[in-house]
Amino acid sequence: MRVIARLDIKNEWVIKGIHLEGLRKVGKPNDMALSYYDAGIDEIVFMDAVASLYDRNNLFGIIEQACRKVFVPITIGGGLRSVEDVSRALGAGADKVVINTGAVRRLGLVEDIANSFGSQCLIGSIEAKRMPGGRWEVYIENGREPTGLDVVEWANQLEGAGIGEILLTSIDQEGTGQGFDVDLVETVQNATSRPIIVSGGYGKPGHIDQLFQRVVPSAIAFASTLHYERATVDDLRKHVDASLEVSRP
Repeated sequence: MRVIARLDIKNEWVIKGIHLEGLRKVGKPNDMALSYYDAGIDEIVFMDAVASLYDRNNLFGIIEQACRKVFVPITIGGGLRSVEDVSRALGAGADKVVINTGAVRRLGLVEDIANSFGSQCLIGSIEAKRMPGGRWEVYIENGREPTGLDVVEWANQLEGAGIGEILLTSIDQEGTGQGFDVDLVETVQNATSRPIIVSGGYGKPGHIDQLFQRVVPSAIAFASTLHYERATVDDLRKHVDASLEVSRP
């Protein structure tokens, strides 16, 4: 079970909000990445939160700097719209890339990337918002734009196109500290064979217990709780390991 630090970045600052809105600065990305690496984090995800405004990713320089001192897998996402963008991201030192808006606009992009670089480096980001009737809708543009796509159907399409892993973010729970959307995670995991990274909603150790009682993902991405020093990487690792042990039959 991997413990991941998620850094959402705007104009060279790590930012955080609630429901992907009301963003505020919390620190410099490379300083925070190095701190989490020193503390024992398993992976770090860098997400360009405003890439859609410029239709490009602005994090390549930040990734290049991070790779000089941080030696855990690094993932970059936001504004990656072509095989060339992915090539540049991997060339900057990233181990994996995250695709969301680009895949929704053209699913063939997933196939192109998987064929060029392999599924192992390709993560499909799904930003999910709960809708009436017990379903979830896919959003893009960092949670700003609805797509009309059903989350479960879209997860299956991403798998078929060659995605290697899914980063599943609950817009409803993101930044609230009120717990994960366990129904969402369970529904998507039951519908796909791809590993799932859960993102959005952690606030206390009991939330991990609640998640593991019904589903065990491949990883959990943490943001607010690390950024605001409500828990350390070691705290989270202990909570995850203890809960995982209890959840085993």
